[in-house]
Amino acid sequence: MGRQKQPAIAEDLLDQCAEHALTHGLPDGLGPFAQATGTSARMLLYHFGTRDELFRAVLRRAREMHLASYGELLRVVPGESYTRTLATAWVGMTEPEGQSFLRMFTHLPEQRENSLWPGFHARATTDWLPLLAQGLSTIDPPPSATLVLAVIRGLIMDLDATADFRRVDQAFTMFLRSIDPGAPEVSRPHDP
Repeated sequence: MGRQKQPAIAEDLLDQCAEHALTHGLPDGLGPFAQATGTSARMLLYHFGTRDELFRAVLRRAREMHLASYGELLRVVPGESYTRTLATAWVGMTEPEGQSFLRMFTHLPEQRENSLWPGFHARATTDWLPLLAQGLSTIDPPPSATLVLAVIRGLIMDLDATADFRRVDQAFTMFLRSIDPGAPEVSRPHDP
């Protein structure tokens, strides 16, 4: 008779694997996860079944963390203009902690995405629209959530390619001021 699986251990391993993936990206094999968790590939398979099942679980957990983190940044703050919220969210998304989500999900190869989480890229785009639409409804007239999301995604790609925070932050400030002339300037507590 074999040992009974312990869900608490599996959850802890999953959290550690997700943190590792957010820092280093999704690995090709189990070795990096085994090393990061201090266990063996065999134990990971014992808890998760197959490599792909573990990878899917890691992607789901990292996505839960991503939604919670960015969702908090994008939520409406009573008494604060939503363009100020967006300016603050932009900094949070593009600081090192926020970039870990972007690196992992932006660089998830299309081929791997299709096998591990079919439709992920489409869902990862559209699931932000209701949250943005809610916040943007406080601006008169409300801009399109799709347009705002497209600008954010495009500037994130620019930042990823160039690391030119000053120029990209200025562009985001200009965009915010195009939807609300009273929008604040994007400011960072330190130069990245």
